[in-house]
Amino acid sequence: MQRIIKNGQVIDETWHLLDKDATLDGLSNSDDLIVPLALWREHAHALKVRDGGLGVWLDSDEEVEEIAEELGNFKVIALNFPSFTDGRHYSSARLLRERYGYQGEIRAIGDVLRDQLFFMQRCGFDAFAIRADRDPHDALQGLQDFSVCYQAAADQAPLFRRRQA
Repeated sequence: MQRIIKNGQVIDETWHLLDKDATLDGLSNSDDLIVPLALWREHAHALKVRDGGLGVWLDSDEEVEEIAEELGNFKVIALNFPSFTDGRHYSSARLLRERYGYQGEIRAIGDVLRDQLFFMQRCGFDAFAIRADRDPHDALQGLQDFSVCYQAAADQAPLFRRRQA
C-alpha cells in the first residue's frame, strides 16, 4: 500500500487513483476514487451518484478553470507533475485556494520530490504522493526546510504584515 503525506503526517493511502485511460467498467460503487478529468467530463452524472468519495486529477496541460464551477463535487483535487521541472500546477493550486476558495484536499501526484514540498505547501497543497522510489518519511522533513518566508503565499501573509500585527 502506498503511503502519502497529508497535513504534515505520513499516512496510508485510502483513495484509488485511476489511470488516464480508465473507464467506468468494473469500478466499485463504494471506493473513494480520483478520476482523470476526461472520465469526469464524459461520465460526471454517473460519478456523482456513487456512494464512495470522488476526486479528480488534472494533468499538467489541463487547467483548473475547466472544473471551477464543479468544485463542490470533489473531496480531492490531484494535480499531476509529469516531471520535476514542470511547475505549471503550482499556479493551479494557488488559484484553487485563492480565486475559487476550494477548501478540500489538493494533492500533488507524479514526479513529486522532497525539494518541492515546502514550496508546494505555500501554494496551497496539503497532500503529497511522493514518487514511489523515495521515502515519504524523509520527504516529510522537506516541509520544514525554511523557518521564515518573506513573500505572501496561499498559506501566509507577507513578513512585513506579520510584523505589524
